[in-house]
Amino acid sequence: MKIVIVDYGSGNLRSVQKGFEKTGHLATITNNPNDILDATHVVLPGVGAFSTCMKNLEVLHLLGPIKKAITDGKPYLGICLGLQILFTEGEEFGSFPGLNIIPGKVVRFPKTVRKVPHIGWNQIHIENKSDVLGGIAENSYFYFVHSYYGVPEKQDCVATTTQYDGVTFASAITKDNIFACQFHPEKSQAKGLALLSNFAKQR
Repeated sequence: MKIVIVDYGSGNLRSVQKGFEKTGHLATITNNPNDILDATHVVLPGVGAFSTCMKNLEVLHLLGPIKKAITDGKPYLGICLGLQILFTEGEEFGSFPGLNIIPGKVVRFPKTVRKVPHIGWNQIHIENKSDVLGGIAENSYFYFVHSYYGVPEKQDCVATTTQYDGVTFASAITKDNIFACQFHPEKSQAKGLALLSNFAKQR
């Protein structure tokens, strides 16, 4: 097994790595395209702007290896921005193309939401079963930090939803070998570690 955490210049990489270590799984932080191609599991955490993430991945020649890993069926875990870039486009600071693996767009919380970003603990509601959510109960709490969220064109990829100030959004998606979450498992204590452990066991 070779778990790689993609380093594109931003994100809580070390905390994600430590999370895997706590579950007994080694994970390597890398920005080497060959490491991603050789990996058995690919993890993309991210914070910051959608467009900056896509640009940095392109400059580092990582877009191709990430897409290939996904199309080859390797388990992929996207965290926060690592979920958002799977969509067709993001509207942060304009309209920018994503990986277009999940048809849909990434939008900002509407002006009706009183406090943006959405920061802190919130519940997930399980919509579609995934092995990565194995042992994690309905209404479990996870930690969120975000101002944007993905809106898929089709709901069959939605693994969990979360409600925030009147808005219900997809807080995790699942499709084939992909599991991606808007929340941060590395900051979510025991439930987050369980999710990381489940992901590492995917084949």
